[in-house]
Amino acid sequence: MVETSPHNWLQQLQRDRLIAVIRSPDWKLGLQMARAAIAGGIHSIEVAWNSDRPAFLIGKLRQEFPSCFIGVGTILETQQLAEAIAAGVQFIFSPHGDRQLIEKAIIAQIPMVPGALTPTEIITAWQAGATCVKVFPIQTVGGANYLKAIQAPLAKIPLIPTGGVTLENAGELIQAGAIAVGLSSQLFPSSLIQTEDWEAIARGAKRLKEKITLPSN
Repeated sequence: MVETSPHNWLQQLQRDRLIAVIRSPDWKLGLQMARAAIAGGIHSIEVAWNSDRPAFLIGKLRQEFPSCFIGVGTILETQQLAEAIAAGVQFIFSPHGDRQLIEKAIIAQIPMVPGALTPTEIITAWQAGATCVKVFPIQTVGGANYLKAIQAPLAKIPLIPTGGVTLENAGELIQAGAIAVGLSSQLFPSSLIQTEDWEAIARGAKRLKEKITLPSN
């Protein structure tokens, strides 16, 4: 089983560059989605807290995939954070920069990635102790061009853009300076979910990973 620490997770992100975001109305479906992403070579799985039975799903994934990092997303308040930590999460995403959430994650020694958008918000989250900062929603403010514009003065801060990341622009975001990107619906097309074509989802994940981890990137 991989050791949970900000350093270990950051090393994995620098290799993989991808986080698969699972948001499912049924935990069994979420389990299959995660299995497909992992079969495609993605080792960081984020279970959105507004999924069905997220704590249970996190526990199942921790048991089944001890060599992967299983995290949680859409954490809005301290009670959710406490339940996620009790479930065994190995990294935490929130859509906003809440100092109390960051501090509690630091105490638990779990990587914490709060959401931010402006340079001031990003720096504030970083100074509060964030492991990385989630730049959200990235496409609303210009995608790779925006990330490139803020990357120079914020170069020491690991940035993870989400919100509008696609199979087409993921590589551009990595080239613009992102340490990794988070994808949900683009990795898990509804048509493939409905037909339960998990092999096709795994192949898509593998192709995307190969594309964005080329030496030129």
